[in-house]
Amino acid sequence: MLQVGITGYGTIGKRVADAVRLQPDMAVAGVAKTTPNYEAESAVRRGYPLYVAGDGADAFRAAGMDVAGDLEDLVTASDVIVDATPSGVGARNAELYARYGVPAIFQGGEAADLVDASFNARANYDDAAGADAVRVVSCNTTGLARLLAPLDEAYGIEKARVTLIRRGGDPGQTGRGPINDVLPNPVELPSHHGPDVQTVIPGLEIDTLGVKVPATLMHTHSVNVTLQSEPDADDVRELLGGESRLFLVPGRAGIDGAGKLKDFAADAGRPRGDVWENCVWADSIAVRGRDLYCFQAIHQESDVVPENVDAIRAITGSATAAESVATTDEVLGMGLGDLLSGTVRRAPSAATGIVGDD
Repeated sequence: MLQVGITGYGTIGKRVADAVRLQPDMAVAGVAKTTPNYEAESAVRRGYPLYVAGDGADAFRAAGMDVAGDLEDLVTASDVIVDATPSGVGARNAELYARYGVPAIFQGGEAADLVDASFNARANYDDAAGADAVRVVSCNTTGLARLLAPLDEAYGIEKARVTLIRRGGDPGQTGRGPINDVLPNPVELPSHHGPDVQTVIPGLEIDTLGVKVPATLMHTHSVNVTLQSEPDADDVRELLGGESRLFLVPGRAGIDGAGKLKDFAADAGRPRGDVWENCVWADSIAVRGRDLYCFQAIHQESDVVPENVDAIRAITGSATAAESVATTDEVLGMGLGDLLSGTVRRAPSAATGIVGDD
């Protein structure tokens, strides 16, 4: 049983902790927080040992929370660390993990040169084998890699062009904007996403542009890929429909945007209304000669969660790519499309994170 320590218990960390707890081969060694806020109280309610990163242990105790130790104690209690701290903090923590020889998984906000390999389970799982540190690429990069890897394998990609319509902030990020604006972000070509995709799919020709909008729900990608062959749209739908982490949204579902996607996920019993899959609108898939077009939505709070679980197995060498992805998908209850076809899936309870029937 792998003991997994999680530093940072915010948007990503709390979701990774709940996903790790459900895995048959993993346990949560503890979570580390810097402040005794509502998220720390949530960790205590869920039974996670609470460690304090920094010198604020007295503040936690004053708030009535038991403290299991400091960050160094969590590292020594763990077989592997998932660092889900804000961008830049992970880089400062890296020396501590290395000092104790504990392999570490960082998030996409950290620089690629901090780690031995960037990681996406669909694109380059085996690159993490034997690494001391890996980086799960960002939510947008994760979504692009999941889509582009099978297209490249099946048809070859000559050039990918993607415009990312990016949410201004997560629901809890009250200090982020824009509040009432639409911003090229960045205004120059490319956005960082194209080069980031190339860290997990080397040699891929891709250009990306970003637009920031006043929304919190999900990102939307407008995708144009020039392929090396000429499949028809039905061939592409069949290919993408066979990918476990792609949800082809059928027109009959009446799901016309991110709001209804989130509503559907919540109705399906997904914890926090999370959408782990890329959501590709099936009717948007079109092929003109060798040019493929489609729209997809990416839930920025959760699509990297199964990738972190797989990265744990990859970096520790405890499972092959196929074994890990199959286990992660089954335990989490991956497959929103199955619900529309009448298949009953098991999913973690939104309240407790414990697996139960929908």
